[in-house]
Amino acid sequence: MDILTQLGVPRRINVAGTLTRLGGSLMEPEVLQAMVQAAAVSVDIAELQTGASGVIARVTGAQAGIVTSGAAAGLTLAVAACLARWDVARMAALPDTRGMPNRVLMARTHRNSYDHAIRLAGARIIDIGHNDRGTGAGIRGLEPWEIDAAITDQTAAMVFVATAQTADELPAVLEVVHARGLPVIVDAAAQLPPRSNLQRFISAGADLVVFSGGKALGGPQSSGILAGRRDLIGSALVQMMDMDVSPQTWSPSSLIDRQALKGIPHHGIGRGFKVGKEEIAGLVCALERFMARDEDAHAAALGARLQAITAALAGVPGLSVRMIEATQRAPIPTLELEVGPRALAMVGRLQTGDPPVHVGERLVDAGILGINPQTLRPEDDAVLVRCIINTCRSTE
Repeated sequence: MDILTQLGVPRRINVAGTLTRLGGSLMEPEVLQAMVQAAAVSVDIAELQTGASGVIARVTGAQAGIVTSGAAAGLTLAVAACLARWDVARMAALPDTRGMPNRVLMARTHRNSYDHAIRLAGARIIDIGHNDRGTGAGIRGLEPWEIDAAITDQTAAMVFVATAQTADELPAVLEVVHARGLPVIVDAAAQLPPRSNLQRFISAGADLVVFSGGKALGGPQSSGILAGRRDLIGSALVQMMDMDVSPQTWSPSSLIDRQALKGIPHHGIGRGFKVGKEEIAGLVCALERFMARDEDAHAAALGARLQAITAALAGVPGLSVRMIEATQRAPIPTLELEVGPRALAMVGRLQTGDPPVHVGERLVDAGILGINPQTLRPEDDAVLVRCIINTCRSTE
């Protein structure tokens, strides 16, 4: 009996994307094997992170990097590094930031539910700019003078949320913030693919960049990447390590500036974000495989499968299928199923079917269901078609 059967948990067909609540990506056998190999031995986690840093640095162009327990954890650690730097007393105090610069700037249009990860480190988020474009009240976005005017002696950093729509604005943000001697953290959790984004934000000058490891990279769900300046990466690492060590015998990672530390910190704010040897090994393996993959061929293969699915759904009453081709900004082809007012009913019926099917709901209010093939096994293509057709008929 396999573990899912033992636990009474059905296997689901996921065409909603690499969502955390649905288990993220489908890992390849080589990634699983790397995790198994790491699981069978004892290692010094700091040494393993140092080894992973070399791979991350080579792939991203950053000075250093570490594996985190997801992108949200990476965001908290990035903020903690900017708040504490190498100050042991500040590391010990976080998330209590009284008496230290604790303001983190964010464009109002970049605010989202992951703000929790920023505040968790003890930061106070300062909104800047307006949402004129989003509300239709005007055409202007965040301007350099608004950033400069918001910076005070209590400002610790700025967080920039990268999307296909905002990425081109990053150089202007970096210029203003760096002129005031402050770091910029880029939340690029979901900005893969394309593979070029692994280097894009670092090459632009970002001080720290966060990526998810359990989505397009194909790594363990509870993994992420924090890449950037060596000093800030070192601060983040020491704040997530098991620091129950003897000061006389501690051999820190080469990423940690022992001379800059005035003492050895205790367990830091990132202790609850510890990442295991299995996740580190799996993430590194997945990252290497992601770099070696032919992106165009991968997109073409997914597109061919979606075309076959489209053909199989042709002629279904009340269903219109539209193919969204891969582009440079959105390198994964998708399908949009226009089903009209019954969209929510179909979502519910699909999720309770046999097998349960999860579709994208971003456009459900417009009567459109999304099909993202990233986590759809080829052998499930026909099953998906059958489930959609049956659900269409039952909700007519």
